[in-house]
Amino acid sequence: MFMVRNAITDDHDSLLRLAKTVYSNNLPADPLPLRDLLVKSRRSFLGKIPPRDRQYVFSVVEPESGKVVGTSSLIAGKGTEELPRLVLKVRKREHYSRDLQSGHVQITLQLCQDVSASTEVGGLVLASAYRGTPDRLGSLLSKVRFSYIGMRPQEFSDKIIGEIMGTLTPDGRTMLWDHLGRRFINLSYKEADAFSRTSKEFITSLFPDVEIYASLLPAEARRLIGHVSPDAVPALRMLERLGFHHNDEVDPFDGGPYLEAQRDEIPLVKATRGGEAVGGLDDSDRHPTGIVCMQKGADFRAVRCPYLLDGDSVKVSDRVMDTLKLTSGMTVHVTALEGPAAETDQVSHGSVGA
Repeated sequence: MFMVRNAITDDHDSLLRLAKTVYSNNLPADPLPLRDLLVKSRRSFLGKIPPRDRQYVFSVVEPESGKVVGTSSLIAGKGTEELPRLVLKVRKREHYSRDLQSGHVQITLQLCQDVSASTEVGGLVLASAYRGTPDRLGSLLSKVRFSYIGMRPQEFSDKIIGEIMGTLTPDGRTMLWDHLGRRFINLSYKEADAFSRTSKEFITSLFPDVEIYASLLPAEARRLIGHVSPDAVPALRMLERLGFHHNDEVDPFDGGPYLEAQRDEIPLVKATRGGEAVGGLDDSDRHPTGIVCMQKGADFRAVRCPYLLDGDSVKVSDRVMDTLKLTSGMTVHVTALEGPAAETDQVSHGSVGA
């Protein structure tokens, strides 16, 4: 039984290897920033920093070896006065000539700053050997973040966003940045994206704040506006099934789209409830399946398993009790995986937001 838990400092090397397999905005492939992220994640689970500053990192581990094979993250507040979330707002502009009796529609891009501290889901990376298997670990890694939001919704924003990774070349470049961003900022895509994690000033100072007509860009760059990396398509589909919608914003670096949803309208969040853990349930297909999770201090653990609600009790098998290190009467939360929320089983990897 695979388990999702809070990432710990001992996960560093495993997470670093995962980070190097795919470019992820929320999982740095650099030892020092990754170590800092794990420290911040632990402090977040402990509640040692303000709710809107928290960032949670989850790891999924093999049942016998404890090997970390995937990860995902949850950023409680993305976009503040100190570190705004920068996006390119995509608009349609209509132009018409009465004399010529003809017109056209143009797409424009404008750099905008979001300081609303929306909650972001992202950083989903799964080792290639574990993608598309019956264990559906990508799905578990994605859904567990919504379970966590459902456990303590008041600590997260009313708006949940997901950034879907755009398309990169094999050498880690993007034509959109090369033909747009680099015209104003003399940094490579990776350099600019990495620097933007700690500072946005260089972008807001050097990048135009007026609308830019996309038709002025080469076709190869225009095609990347709102385009999704093939690896991130399953994550996109999952968010769409959960009610996320495109908000006409794209990442200024790779052109990947942003999606958003209202926290309290997300099926997985609404389907999460608390109760007291009770063992003794048989592992049977006749019971509904859900994500059962617990947290005690910095320790968070979750599994996907059969469960049964009985008043204020959540009945699970003795194996689940052992895996989650539960004793009878401990508080747990369960997220029902039924209806639309249960249809999103195959998620590979990518930075989603997913």
